[in-house]
Amino acid sequence: MTDVREQSPHRPAPSARRTPRTRRPATSGPRRASGDGRRGVWPYVLIAPAVLGTLYLLVYPLGRAVVISLQDFGLRQLILGDARFVGFENYRTLLGDDRFWEVVRRTFLFMAVNVVLIMTLSTLVALMVERLGRFGRTAVLSALVLTWAMPVIAATTVFQWLFHSEFGIVNAVLTDLGFSSFERYAWFAHGPAAFAILIALVVWQSVPFAAITLYSALTTVPTELYEAARLDGASGPRIFRSLTFPVIRPIFLLVLSLEVIWTFKAFVQIWVMTNGGPGDATTILPVYAVQTALSSQRYDLGSAASMVTVVLMSGVLVLYFRQMFRQEDELA
Repeated sequence: MTDVREQSPHRPAPSARRTPRTRRPATSGPRRASGDGRRGVWPYVLIAPAVLGTLYLLVYPLGRAVVISLQDFGLRQLILGDARFVGFENYRTLLGDDRFWEVVRRTFLFMAVNVVLIMTLSTLVALMVERLGRFGRTAVLSALVLTWAMPVIAATTVFQWLFHSEFGIVNAVLTDLGFSSFERYAWFAHGPAAFAILIALVVWQSVPFAAITLYSALTTVPTELYEAARLDGASGPRIFRSLTFPVIRPIFLLVLSLEVIWTFKAFVQIWVMTNGGPGDATTILPVYAVQTALSSQRYDLGSAASMVTVVLMSGVLVLYFRQMFRQEDELA
């Protein structure tokens, strides 16, 4: 007979013992880390060409302009390259010029009039498009896109011919309506008239973008809110002021900031149409910088004027970002 040994209650049976856990190779951890590292580098490698191109096309010219504004840089220095640093002497010369401050005042006036007209007309157009049917909405949006797509030089040339003293349609129409004083009227020889034409051109070119963007923002407002407001007896202006505008305010402020920047640095339209004239009637800061650099061969003063323009436009961005961060804090 075989003896059956009793197993101790505190000792598990051989079959119930846990099998030892196999350890992973020690090299698996570093391999995974190196693989993750390689995957983490690839996004930077892919965006490197775009970043380098941006640095070369944007940052380098800006830095070069800053350096030239601190040098005595004229035509001789442009050819021989022996410019010497003069510190902030160019800025002192620029800020002490009465003509410069007159140009600054005209620049802010040009920007303010354009922005007010652009934002007002764009808001009205966006509200109109929202209320149109499918056919009308498609027609208006198509017209806005085509207007927006027209090249700046082409649009400026069209406006030049519209207001031409001898062959312009505007003079012909006004003369036919009985305004004989506009026969052969030289619009671009009178400062206020040329200034008004440039404003009309910039507004005409800028309204499509602003109107389409604001219309896109209006489509995000829930229709249930409009229905509830109408049931409460709210009028159209009250609905816009208390309901629509608070919803689209972030997009409205973004478009406002972009229009301030774009109109502040308007150059092509003025340079092609009037070259800053007659006199200085249509000269704003970008035109003044080019005139100073090309006409007087003072590239240092022109660069200084450009830097002042950049600083003033940066102030607009600071105000916009402060408003945006304030809104984010309120929502949080």
